[in-house]
Amino acid sequence: MSTALSSRRAFLAQAGSCAAHIALAAAVTPAAARTLWAAVPRGSVVAQEKFGRLEKIADGVWALISTPLTGDRTTLANGGIIAGRSGVLAIEGFFQPAGARWLSERVRELTGKWPTHVAVTHYHADHANGVAGYHTDSQTPPIHATHRTHTDVLQRNQPADTERTVALRDTVMLPASAATTLDLGARIVHLIPRAGHTASDLSIEIADPSVVFCGDLVWNAMFPNYVDAEPSRLANAVQSLRRDRETIYVPGHGAVGGVADLTRYQAMLEEIERAAREAHAAGLTAPAAAAAYSLPESLGEWTLFSRTFFDRAFEAWYRELGG
Repeated sequence: MSTALSSRRAFLAQAGSCAAHIALAAAVTPAAARTLWAAVPRGSVVAQEKFGRLEKIADGVWALISTPLTGDRTTLANGGIIAGRSGVLAIEGFFQPAGARWLSERVRELTGKWPTHVAVTHYHADHANGVAGYHTDSQTPPIHATHRTHTDVLQRNQPADTERTVALRDTVMLPASAATTLDLGARIVHLIPRAGHTASDLSIEIADPSVVFCGDLVWNAMFPNYVDAEPSRLANAVQSLRRDRETIYVPGHGAVGGVADLTRYQAMLEEIERAAREAHAAGLTAPAAAAAYSLPESLGEWTLFSRTFFDRAFEAWYRELGG
């Protein structure tokens, strides 16, 4: 076996979830798709690296848009910053501690503070494995996550890491059935437990301005990973993110979006449901249905990292439909 192939297989086995497939896609994704990922920023760019850019999307609110198709695995997933008068929330732990450390340093540059709180939306490696980067000898901001996310990060994310375990030791366990309010000083943040992409997801929301950090409940112009998904719960969770006014949505992957982008994403989820139900009723196996499937052109362009993402989508629906 070649060294490169062995390395790729080891990475897939160790990283799991979304992280490995996104990172490996960097080697095979066409340039046009890479350009789509790095779409025109919605806000002003205040910092940029090979792995991503930090956009100011509202006063005291920044989105870190990861651009991993460059091959840089520092972040892999999106995240962000919400600042108040007395505290600052950093969103996501990213794939490597260097990603969390980079975001912390930007927080200090922009607000004069180190992050006072950290929130992790779900357990997948690209969102959680780098949480130790927020901790220094003098700074140990608490990690806010659901109990299920905390447990899954420690038990399922490989390889195990002592620094990650230490960083998660004093996790603030969020209730699984009620929103938690975080007062940052003249800015209230709502940490809302949801499920669908995994069994325990979290959206991070503010009302004014209307901004929602979606985690991987929403992917913008990127076909989502259904590896742990419960499709009906996912659809319901996405619907619950809608508001009756213009809202900025920061997806788990892809560019910052608005209501139109959320609507297009919902249309894509509905199309997958339609195709899966039709194939299931016709007696096709999930692999056969996925192999024959393609997204209709009417949905516009979607980056598909690998056709295994179609396999996972149909398998998730078949689990729900039975068979």
